[in-house]
Amino acid sequence: MKKLTIVCLDADTLGDINLSVFNKFGEFKSYATTKPDERMERLMGADVVITNKVIIDKDVMDRCELKLICISATGMNNVDLEYAKLKNIAVKNVAGYSTNSVVQQTFASLLALLNQIKFYDNYVQSGEWVKSDIFTNLDAPISELAGKKFGIIGLGEIGQKVASVASAFGAKVCYFSTSGANNNAFYERLELDELLKQCDIVSIHAPLNEKTKNLIGERELNLMKNGAILMNFGRGGIVDEGALAKAVDERGLRACLDVLEAEPMLAGHPLLSVKNKNSLIITPHIAWASSEARATLIAKIVQNIENFIKENDGN
Repeated sequence: MKKLTIVCLDADTLGDINLSVFNKFGEFKSYATTKPDERMERLMGADVVITNKVIIDKDVMDRCELKLICISATGMNNVDLEYAKLKNIAVKNVAGYSTNSVVQQTFASLLALLNQIKFYDNYVQSGEWVKSDIFTNLDAPISELAGKKFGIIGLGEIGQKVASVASAFGAKVCYFSTSGANNNAFYERLELDELLKQCDIVSIHAPLNEKTKNLIGERELNLMKNGAILMNFGRGGIVDEGALAKAVDERGLRACLDVLEAEPMLAGHPLLSVKNKNSLIITPHIAWASSEARATLIAKIVQNIENFIKENDGN
């Protein structure tokens, strides 16, 4: 196969990872970000596009001559897959590269909440501990993960590893299968309403699809125990964020979120105005992005391109 022209449309979403490895395939161009009206010009003459969030739709595929679409993520909702198949354009995503990173961030956020890390760090950094008459401070109660009922929504690869870690902490793990097809012998399977009613902690690790969109709304949040913790490390759009903000302030619900329906977060978002700020941890979609995970991601994109070349050798 001839040398390829490869274009990366949103390199900023990959951070400080070195992309020079793609030069070995031919000509490589990289753009920090790409607006919708810049896609056509930048992809003219390109054989391969690397995209994380930039949409590759029918219009792009009709006006450009792409042979391969490399998605620098697991989710594929930014590409019109049916039309790509019709146009005989190969589409490759990357799965499994960020499992350890997401699991680690899940528990980093959860433990920060359970152990009131924000409160106690602020207490010390503000100089209040210096003024104390005793060696400790118990103003914000902390609690253990051991013995808690830990519900997982979406028991895929990440969900299973979260279950394993939660079990190691001594939590009692159960799960709800969003597809309805998962029957795991190691953990108790519950229907969604029962899981929400019973669990002290509920952790979402599901994709966004027709079965999970708006899965957790006001009704579902009201089923949860007062003071329970809801975590979303799956996709925005699964949880009604306005209803969650209300539940945090009115029912003492606590939450750890790494994904929102609109990203970046919108100005005036109800979660920015909650009164119980120590009950809420929000990170900007970083769970996937350890340095190790991003290095693995690039290596797997390279492998996808190499496999494509082998499959089309002689064409």
